[in-house]
Amino acid sequence: MRSSILLLAAVASLTNAQSSFTPLRPPALPLAVRSPYMSTWQQAGSDGGNGGYLAGEWATFWAGQVTGWTGFITVDNSSYTWMGGSNQNDVFVEQTNYQFTSTKSIFAMNVAGLVNLTVTFLSPVTPDDLMRASLPYTYMSLDVVSADGNQHDVEIYTDISAEWVSGDHTATAQWDYGVIDAPVAPVAPAPSTTTTVASAATPATEFDGHFGTLTSYGPVPDYIDHPFRPYQPASYSHFQPTNFFPPHFAHPTPKPTPKSKRTTGGVAYHEVYRQQQLEFSETNQQADWGYWYYATANVAGLTYQSGADVDLRGQFLNNGSLTNAEDTNYRGIDDNYPVFGFANDLGMVGTTTVSTLFQLSLHQNDCVQFENALNSVESVPCLWTSYFGSNTDAVTYFYDDYATGFSKSASFDAQIQQDSVAAGGEGYAAITALSTRQAFGALEFTNTPDTPYVFLKEISSDGNIQTVDVIFPFHPIAIYLNPRILKYMLDPLFINQEAGNWPYMFSIHDLGTSFPNATGHNNGVDEMQPLEECGDMIIMTLAYAQRANDNAYLSQHYEILKQWNEYLVEEALIPANQISTDDFAGALANQTNLALKGIIGIEAMGQVANRTGHGDDGANFTAIAQNYICQWETLGLNYNATNPHAELNYGNLTSYVLLYNLFADAELGLQLVPQQVYDIQSNFYPTVFNTYGPPLDTRHTYTKSDWEIFCAAVASTSTKTQFIDVIFKYLNATPEQYAFGDLYDTITGNYPPGITFINRPVVGGEFALLALNSAPTSGFVIPS
Repeated sequence: MRSSILLLAAVASLTNAQSSFTPLRPPALPLAVRSPYMSTWQQAGSDGGNGGYLAGEWATFWAGQVTGWTGFITVDNSSYTWMGGSNQNDVFVEQTNYQFTSTKSIFAMNVAGLVNLTVTFLSPVTPDDLMRASLPYTYMSLDVVSADGNQHDVEIYTDISAEWVSGDHTATAQWDYGVIDAPVAPVAPAPSTTTTVASAATPATEFDGHFGTLTSYGPVPDYIDHPFRPYQPASYSHFQPTNFFPPHFAHPTPKPTPKSKRTTGGVAYHEVYRQQQLEFSETNQQADWGYWYYATANVAGLTYQSGADVDLRGQFLNNGSLTNAEDTNYRGIDDNYPVFGFANDLGMVGTTTVSTLFQLSLHQNDCVQFENALNSVESVPCLWTSYFGSNTDAVTYFYDDYATGFSKSASFDAQIQQDSVAAGGEGYAAITALSTRQAFGALEFTNTPDTPYVFLKEISSDGNIQTVDVIFPFHPIAIYLNPRILKYMLDPLFINQEAGNWPYMFSIHDLGTSFPNATGHNNGVDEMQPLEECGDMIIMTLAYAQRANDNAYLSQHYEILKQWNEYLVEEALIPANQISTDDFAGALANQTNLALKGIIGIEAMGQVANRTGHGDDGANFTAIAQNYICQWETLGLNYNATNPHAELNYGNLTSYVLLYNLFADAELGLQLVPQQVYDIQSNFYPTVFNTYGPPLDTRHTYTKSDWEIFCAAVASTSTKTQFIDVIFKYLNATPEQYAFGDLYDTITGNYPPGITFINRPVVGGEFALLALNSAPTSGFVIPS
């Protein structure tokens, strides 16, 4: 063993130093968060985390199981751990600061006063760029510079374990190593042969603007100032069974042929995968199919190795390098834990920063099963396969794309920061920054560039696919960043239901019980939220069409939208005993908030009718909505209370509710709900705040952060600020150790007893303030 262990007593005090956290310390720190299956975090909260330190604890998948990721650094022949929970070296770096943006997690570390190490995890979010959005990948850059002005001999080490490839740790993993010699460019995908109804908003790889932003940013040109220099080497009747999905053109080969094992230059990679591929299957929420790649520049100082965890890590700690040997004993994930490592001899490091870049990516050919318009279940290709002919082509392209990815991410981060500060202050900017990767990390981009479908996983609460009432709280982030993302999510729901696959007149709740199987519910057995889902679908469809000026989309789906509206006309004013999106709270008749959603949905349908040449329908629906809203005020509002407010359900004078569905009226610019309703709610909320916010309603002490921000978005400035401040406080103080939990107790700041919602995409609702940037001043459209 090298001298690192002998120095334990001398440097143990480094672990006692306190890191700062900017702008707050989240319950879990996002590391690689790009898709439902690439979602790895560093647990921080006191319920099970270590306070927010990269060293000393394993990174975990969102559900809590370890995704082994290790980092050591050797400086002047002494070794330190900077990432992971390996017990082979318990001398840690001193973490001095953690900072996050919308796309980055940045750890600043001091190594025994000798060198400074900065570890940056970058998971790009590119809502206006389908190609870059299509592949789950993340970057980890390591920047090393002298801390004391002297030169130091530095080697760095990192590995990932086979724990990434499946939640079944008895499954056999297989792996390989290779070098990709030449850079590649993405192909220009040929147009799909799929016949679809034309839409006014034609999908494209690049989107030409942000609808919801107050600022305008192009790519940041000064990425060269970053210490790392990148390595430079329809209507359903139009669908036909033979072409609903194009054949598997341009799909990557399942396993690339390795190139030269040891040539300097190019991109070196470890590939690891489950030997028995189980397509569209999950174990413990992790995918049982796909190929993981861990890649870096194949520079002269690089060594690699695969094998048992204790062997690789011991080899580096003892020798400062790896053996360039491959373990060919393919075995179970937890059988002498196979890991896949790189070591890089940086040489003498002085006052000029020396940097190394790693990329981690997941490659699946097909992402989702989907029941199409002709009752046939199709395998939907992952969108990235339209751009790249093989796994390794995609690996090398995205590795070499780091400069562009960093630039785009810097621009994206700046946009969200500036717009969020303008809308709600620095605390609000922290909330939106923490929400961004989590929201987009629930999405899979599929099919082809000319007909993309975006599928959403209802992470942690049910595991459903394309849940309407989860897309609804998600959708403000899409409205703000690129409304076409919302369209790509709505399309599969329309296709399935317009084909008659769902046997009821009201809207479906989801497209499948278990992601990624969007195989529908042809037997009619699904979670029933009829009023909720009908209102959600009409409201979201109009919200998209307003921003994209896409009345053709409304015409394309007019008949089924009208069908759903007929349900609202029958049921919205006096809701039957049913659940809302807050299904965990139970069913209840005459829910004031649920009725409001339905009534707003009716008025929204009136404007859909006006936009599509159905003037008589529009006038009728508007008249109904206006009549209903007047009755609703009498039925559901307690004006005689000391602090007037909306009741949880009609006539329940001792109750109240967060009236978050009011947001849809403002988002669509309908001006249906009288201003006095906005005012009394805004005045009421501060009277029921607990330590971490106001309860969702009087049945429980828990609340939901997305609905709090919906309420804040349509409240007075002072009430809005109070909501933002209390959510910031919760995130900074909660003992929870998993990703941003949207449901929490307002007294303890912890999960409600028996309900643990983590890493859910509903945090897209934290962008409700920013979605209002693009709200029309009037939603009324003169009938055409």
